[in-house]
Amino acid sequence: MQALVLDSDGKPRVDAHHADPVPHAGEVLIRPTRMGVCSTDLELCKGYMGFAGVLGHEFVGVVEEYGKGVDKAWLGKRVAGEINCVCGDCDMCKAGLKEHCRDRTVLGIAGRDGCFAERFVLPAANLHAVPDNVDDDRAVFVEPLAAALQVVRQLTIENRPYITVLGDGRLGLLCAQVLARLNATVRCVGKHETKLALCEKWGIKHRLLGDVGLRQDQDIVVDCTGSAGGLSVALQMLRPRGTLVLKTTIAPPEAQSAQGRSSTGLDLSPIVINEINVIGSRCGPFAEAIDVLSREEVDVVSLISRRMKLSDGPAVLEQAGKPGVLKVLFEP
Repeated sequence: MQALVLDSDGKPRVDAHHADPVPHAGEVLIRPTRMGVCSTDLELCKGYMGFAGVLGHEFVGVVEEYGKGVDKAWLGKRVAGEINCVCGDCDMCKAGLKEHCRDRTVLGIAGRDGCFAERFVLPAANLHAVPDNVDDDRAVFVEPLAAALQVVRQLTIENRPYITVLGDGRLGLLCAQVLARLNATVRCVGKHETKLALCEKWGIKHRLLGDVGLRQDQDIVVDCTGSAGGLSVALQMLRPRGTLVLKTTIAPPEAQSAQGRSSTGLDLSPIVINEINVIGSRCGPFAEAIDVLSREEVDVVSLISRRMKLSDGPAVLEQAGKPGVLKVLFEP
C-alpha cells in the first residue's frame, strides 16, 4: 500500500510498497477518507520527537477490519480517533489521565505509524463514531478542534477577561472561535491580513501584530504561533499574574540547529518577575468536538486552503508549510 513516510534522516517520501498493517487484539483497521496536515507534522520533519515512520494523526475514515476482542459493530462505521494509545494500567491511566500514560504511543508522532496511508490501525477504545450530518471535510477537524476546546477546560473565566489568541494559523483560528463563545473579550493577533480576514467573517476582533502595543494588559494569552518567538511576545502582552496557555510544539533548538536552522534563546525571567501562570495544553475532548461540529457552532470549512492526494507525497507537506496556507486536506 501507499504511505507517506518520514525517514530517520528527516526526509518524507511516498513508500509505494509499505507493508499492510494488521489489527492486533483490541485494534481496528481503518481506511482514511480524509486526512489533514498539522503543524506538528511539519515539526516532525525538523526533528521534533525524533520520529520516523508513517506520518499523520488527523483523519476521518471507515473501519474495515477488527482484531480479537473488538465489538464487531464498529465494522463499516465512519470514525475519528484519539491519538494517544495507552496501557490502561499505569498510575496516570488509573488516575484518569490516559493522555499522559507512561507507556503511550501516539499516532504518527511517537512509537506508532500514523494515518497518512491507505490503511492504518488504532485501538478500538480510541474510536468515536461520526454522525451522518458531519461530512468528511468537517470531521477531519475533530482532533485539532478538540485541542482548541481543551483550552476552555483548563481556564477559569471570571470578570470578562481580556484574552489574546496569538497566531493566525490553523490552531489559532480554531482557538479564537472557541474562546469567542465565552464571557470574555477575545481578539486574534497575527501577521497575515488574509488569515485574519476570517475573524471579520466570524465577528471576532483581530489585529496585525505590528499594530498592537505590547503593554502587558492582557489577562490571558494563548500562544498558537508555532514558533519559539511566540513565547517572548506573549510575555510582553500579559499583565502581572496573568495566564499564559502554551499550544505551540516545535522541534528543540538542537534538532533545528542540526538541520541548519537557527535557534532562538528564550528569556524566562518575566515568568518569575511577573508571577505568570503557565499552562501547557495539548489533546482535548473528542466527543465535545464532534458535538460542536454537529451543531455547526464552529466554522472549519473556511480553513481549507488546498485539496491533494496521498500520491502527491512530500508536496502535501510543502504546501502546508507555505505562507498564507491554512489547512491542506488530502485523500488516499
